[in-house]
Amino acid sequence: MLLIPAIDLKDGHCVRLKQGDMDQSTTFSEDPSQMALKWVDQGARRLHLVDLNGAFAGKPQNYNAIRAILKAVGDDIPVQLGGGIRDLDTIEKYIDGGIRYVIIGTAAVKNPGFLKDACSAFGGHIIVGLDAKDGKVATDGWSKLTGHEVLDLGKKFEDYGVESIIYTDIGRDGMLSGINIEATVRLAQALSIPVIASGGLSNMADIEQLCAVQDEGIEGVICGRAIYSGDLDFAGAQARADALDDL
Repeated sequence: MLLIPAIDLKDGHCVRLKQGDMDQSTTFSEDPSQMALKWVDQGARRLHLVDLNGAFAGKPQNYNAIRAILKAVGDDIPVQLGGGIRDLDTIEKYIDGGIRYVIIGTAAVKNPGFLKDACSAFGGHIIVGLDAKDGKVATDGWSKLTGHEVLDLGKKFEDYGVESIIYTDIGRDGMLSGINIEATVRLAQALSIPVIASGGLSNMADIEQLCAVQDEGIEGVICGRAIYSGDLDFAGAQARADALDDL
């Protein structure tokens, strides 16, 4: 089970939001590259970056901070990035710059032809982010709820050739209210590609619950507010997950 620290970038700083609200942000570091090194030193084997400004602007906005993180962690740690990725040129720029996985969210739902082209051009590098509330997918920085069912889109995007899917329960994100295990498992069981859990991770019990169902197809979990607030010790949690893997 991969525990993947999230580094959310706003105006060049590392922040956390509550339920995706840009007006409810807490700054945890003014040097995101140092934060990235902190998590790597504590055992992170992948990092999750989000260009928050980019997600709302529809184009990259924190490229300097992203580049600094990539330089700091080197080639050994895969980095996945989402936020404002709407065209193939942006994907190419990021992958050439050292990003391992590009996460497409809103554009995948609104422009599935673009997603199909991205999977064709950059096979093995495309992850889809499905953000949902009550089983319905949301777009545009979670501000718009669509009529699309998570399971339907997951199956469709799997057929396109995406590498994996990040499933976020947006009602729980940043609230420390616990991962929606049931919904995550339901999606993972419906697909043959891996699912990464996201939204609401709060404590070690969540990690243990996820490890118990990882054989259903859950590859990892995004760790956000809990590791920044101290509610979850990242190094201890990854060690616990590894120990459970060995059982």
